[in-house]
Amino acid sequence: MTATDLPDAHAATPSGRPRARSLGIPFAGAPGRWNAITDVPGVEVGYTTLIEGESVRTGVTGIHPRGRAGAADPVAAGFFSLNGNGEMTGISWIEESGTFSLPVAITNTHAVGIAHAGIIAWALAEHPGLGDDWSLPVAAETWDGYLNDVNAATLTREHVVSALRAAVSGPVEEGSVGGGTGMNCYEFKGGNGTASRLVGYAGATYTVGVFLQANFGSREELTMAGVPVGRLVSAPNPMAEDNVLPPGAGSVIVIVATDAPLLPHQCKAMARRVSLGLARTGTTGHHSSGDLFLAFSTANPGGFTPYDPATGDRGDDGYDRLTFIPWPRIDPFFAAVVQAVEEAVANALVANQDMTGRLGRRSPALPRDQVAALFADDRRK
Repeated sequence: MTATDLPDAHAATPSGRPRARSLGIPFAGAPGRWNAITDVPGVEVGYTTLIEGESVRTGVTGIHPRGRAGAADPVAAGFFSLNGNGEMTGISWIEESGTFSLPVAITNTHAVGIAHAGIIAWALAEHPGLGDDWSLPVAAETWDGYLNDVNAATLTREHVVSALRAAVSGPVEEGSVGGGTGMNCYEFKGGNGTASRLVGYAGATYTVGVFLQANFGSREELTMAGVPVGRLVSAPNPMAEDNVLPPGAGSVIVIVATDAPLLPHQCKAMARRVSLGLARTGTTGHHSSGDLFLAFSTANPGGFTPYDPATGDRGDDGYDRLTFIPWPRIDPFFAAVVQAVEEAVANALVANQDMTGRLGRRSPALPRDQVAALFADDRRK
C-alpha cells in the first residue's frame, strides 16, 4: 500500500502533518479507523498548546477514558514503571483499587500540581458533587526544559480545564501540541503520538489504542521497523552539542486504552508490554528517563461504581460482576500494545517540524525525506 492508498487519517494528522505510514514505514497489525487512541469507543483527547515569545514551549493534554460525560464511572486500570525518574499522580489508589475515575492530564514536569488541580476544577464545574468528598486524579509529566522555561509557571488551571473541555473523539493531532509541545525524542523534535490495533475475539472486534508523550532516547538508538534510522540519517544534533542532559534523558508517558474486558491486573500486564514496544524503537531505558505507563479498560461500565457512602446501598443485590478475557487468550492484546506503541513513537517524530526555544536552543525535526528513502531502498531489496 502506498501513501496515496492510505486512509486519510492514517497518512496525515487533522492539520495535514504526515504520519509514519506516509513515509512507507511498515508496521504489523491492523489499525483502527483513525489509528489513534480515540478508536477505543468513548475515549476523547484535547489539548492546550502554549507557544509564546522565545521561552514558552509547553502545554497540557487531556484524555477522557469514558468521554466527558462518563468521568464518574471508574475504569479498570493497571500501572507499570519501567524507570521511575518521573511522576504520575494517583498511582497509589490505582495499585490499591485497580481503578481510577476522572480524566488524565499530561504536561511538563513542574506543572504536574497545576494539572492535578485543573482536573479537580474541571470535575467540580462539569460534574457538581463529583469531587465533594475526595479526588485522586492522574496527572503525569515529561521534562521540556530544553526548549521551554519549565520554571516560569506558565500553565494555569484554566489551561488544563480548557484542554479537558476541548477533548473530542476522532483523528488526533500529533507532534508539538498539548503537553508534547516542548518535548524531544531520540534527539529529534518529539512530542505526542498515537496509534491503535484491532483484535478479534469470540466473534467481536476490540480495539487497543495508545497515546504517548515522547521525550526520550539518544540519536544513535532510533530504530523504525527494524531499520537503524538514527545511525543512517544525516541531521544536526544540537542537543548533543548543548549537553543540557545526558543522552537518552527526558521521559515518556504512555496511556493504553482498550474496550476489551480486562481485570485490573490484566491491565497492569498490558502496561508492562509498553516496554517491548518502546524497545522496538531502540531505547534501552535510560536512568535519567522517567518511563511510566498506565493501561485501562472501558469495558464493564458501572462494574466499579462506588456505593452510596451514606447508606451503603448500590441499588442492586450488593455485588459487582465483571466479564474479562481469559488469561490464556490474552496474547493478541499484548501484541497489539507492542505494535501500537512502536508506531505511536514513529508518528510523534514524523508529524513534527523544527523548533527553536529557550536560549535559542534548536530541536531539528526527523528528516522525513531521508527516512522515506531508507524504506524505499529497503523495499527494493
